[in-house]
Amino acid sequence: MDHLDELKEFARLHARGQGITERQVAAVLPRITNDEPGHPASWARVWTAEADRLATAGRPLDACRRYALARFPHHGDEVRARAQANCVRTFDDWRRRRGIGRLLLDHPDGVVVCWTAGLDVRRRRPLVVVSGGIVSVKEQWAPLLPKLARLGYAAVATEMPGVGENTLRYGPDSWRLLPFLLNRLERRADVRRTSVLGLSFSGHMALRAAADDPRIRGVHTVGAPVAGFFTDPLWWPRVPGITVETLRRLTGSADEEALRLLLRRFPLGPDTLGAVRVPVGYVVSSRDEIIPAGDPRLLAAALPRARFKEFDDVHGSPAHLTAVRAWLVRSLLRTRFAAAAEPGPVRPVAVRAVESAVAVPANGSPDGPLPPV
Repeated sequence: MDHLDELKEFARLHARGQGITERQVAAVLPRITNDEPGHPASWARVWTAEADRLATAGRPLDACRRYALARFPHHGDEVRARAQANCVRTFDDWRRRRGIGRLLLDHPDGVVVCWTAGLDVRRRRPLVVVSGGIVSVKEQWAPLLPKLARLGYAAVATEMPGVGENTLRYGPDSWRLLPFLLNRLERRADVRRTSVLGLSFSGHMALRAAADDPRIRGVHTVGAPVAGFFTDPLWWPRVPGITVETLRRLTGSADEEALRLLLRRFPLGPDTLGAVRVPVGYVVSSRDEIIPAGDPRLLAAALPRARFKEFDDVHGSPAHLTAVRAWLVRSLLRTRFAAAAEPGPVRPVAVRAVESAVAVPANGSPDGPLPPV
């Protein structure tokens, strides 16, 4: 599959996750004939034009979702950089009357930005940190935040290093971003009861952080790499080119050889996994084209109490978004009840209440489904 075909295939998956219908995607993709920066029929220019149209029509969230596709998979050229800025701008327009705040944090290595809900210095609630993978920006997740706040959480949506507005560089120690966030949020949330909804490569960061930081009480992930992705020479040639190129950019690697040398420092070994003593929920995709099947098996062997749910799907299980969402909600609830020392199984009434709160109409409403990773 060549680069443009990969872009279009990933777009179909990520569009679905943002509530953009297949029909709407099908109306745009034929107009894209290349990925040459600045070309009128290029990926970024065509999606930007579609987003501009919706922004002018007074539909900022719909525009935001198209800008997110225009900057996909990363904002590595001028047109994509403008799309990234417009993605943030249009979401900012939409969120102001919906109880979503903006938090900019100065980090020793750059800037970290979060969308927030439920933070309160007077009533500190259990914290949920939401982060996508290497290609998804926080604006794809942030519409979920007010719903989490209504369920009694403090919630923040942020990004991996190098993604979106995060200016840090992605590397083997990037997991330290999570303790940094908890330190900065401790006056406005009960960070001692933190759950991380970290998808794909954010899930890898969350697992590593949970081995070191006891404030993280649960990790809930979809398709997180563990070890084999980073080291298996037989698997690597099968990894999509978009994934490889995005990782190269986020890590600042000069070429693919330098990237692979760096990735050898990422695997979670037995000692690290042995230190993860919190509930872990992991969604497995049986046809995952990015994460080798050995990675969830390794996690299952190292963490006998971890819970797994498998779907017959590709990375992120985009064709099963409703079921993935419901399963992650149950995983999150189990952690909350365990942290509150409430014995027994997850209460069905509570599960139904949460699922109802995060339900998404089939027409792709403003509070769209959890996106693929």
